[in-house]
Amino acid sequence: MSLQSDVEALWERYRAGEVDAASASEEDLAVLEAFLESLEAGELRAAEPVEPLDDPAGGTEAEVASATAEWTAVEWVKRGVLLNFGLRENVGHDYGGVTYTDVLPLRQTDDLADRGTRNTPDGTVLRRGSYLGSDCIVMSPSFVNIGAYVGNGTLVDSCDTVGSCAQIGRDVKLGANTLIGGVLEPVEDAPVVIEDGVSLGAGCRVTSGFVVGHDSIVGENTLLTPRIPVYDLVEEAVLYGRLPPERRAFQRFVESSVSEEDVVPGSAYKPAVVATDVERETLEATEREDALRE
Repeated sequence: MSLQSDVEALWERYRAGEVDAASASEEDLAVLEAFLESLEAGELRAAEPVEPLDDPAGGTEAEVASATAEWTAVEWVKRGVLLNFGLRENVGHDYGGVTYTDVLPLRQTDDLADRGTRNTPDGTVLRRGSYLGSDCIVMSPSFVNIGAYVGNGTLVDSCDTVGSCAQIGRDVKLGANTLIGGVLEPVEDAPVVIEDGVSLGAGCRVTSGFVVGHDSIVGENTLLTPRIPVYDLVEEAVLYGRLPPERRAFQRFVESSVSEEDVVPGSAYKPAVVATDVERETLEATEREDALRE
């Protein structure tokens, strides 16, 4: 049987109440271990892209380059992640001289040096089932959760959280104190996706399956979530749940139409995101900052 069929069979038994953390066998736990190892090796991902256009050959080169890729959750992988919580006991673990209590141990980091990835000490927490590509930098303190995929050359800065199953592309910069939401708390249908070449300013929050298109630059303290509209001034459209590629985005507040004077005195405002073309000067500044990491 394949790993996928093993996980799906175990999921059906778990859903039927035939197995739980107390009754899980060594064979059941071996399936979970193989699953985590495959995640850590980058062989499995919790989401995968599909073609941005139904017929890319039928669109112009500019249309294909500017289209936001659609991402779909890989359901059996997400179920494997959930099984690692449902079928494991909450026990004490030791790591680096620290004792902690959790259902999952922390990830071993022996494989990182071979591909040029580094994590600074005393505060970089990498949970089992997380993947870090080549030439990544993970600064302390930061947390990378189970199922997260961090692509080659990406910077996870201090005080960052990369949530469960989040998909982070190549050469991404996550500014300090950035939150990338996960799929577990609460359980979401699809993970957050940050595509290749994105730069998120300090204090950004991206949640609830939002997709940030490749090579976009997002200003500090911007909240990206499907419940907040994105006013795309390039295509003159209002979008939800995604930021198109090659945009410069920043938080703004627009007047709300739902407030009444007797409820909220004066005008009331709601958050929004404004997206414009990426300016050449902004790209050059980002490239100069990247050069500091060489």
